[in-house]
Amino acid sequence: QVQLVESGGGLVQPGGSLRLSCAASGSSFSILVIRWYRQAPGKQRELVATITFGGSMLYADSVKGRFTISRDIAKNTVYLQMNSLKPEDTAVYYCNADLSGRAGGNYWGQGTQVTVSS
Repeated sequence: QVQLVESGGGLVQPGGSLRLSCAASGSSFSILVIRWYRQAPGKQRELVATITFGGSMLYADSVKGRFTISRDIAKNTVYLQMNSLKPEDTAVYYCNADLSGRAGGNYWGQGTQVTVSS
């Protein structure tokens, strides 16, 4: 069974930084794509950033130049470095992955809260 576990959320002041992690655990899988989504109260879930294990990266316009997605293939972990945070970045951030192999499929993590407030 595959699990995605996010960590690194918390409370930060405007202009601050956080780094989120998404670790995939289990067996019989290879990661194809990992995405970070976020959902603020009363709003639809928004795709923030995507990385393929070929190294291609995509960002939402709202976070370009401030967020960086990266991966550690050996650890099956993807990171989201968030700099120059704004109050409008406040949301629950979710990790989502497309996996291949016997455990292949689409998986979601449980989410981690990011709050940007003074």
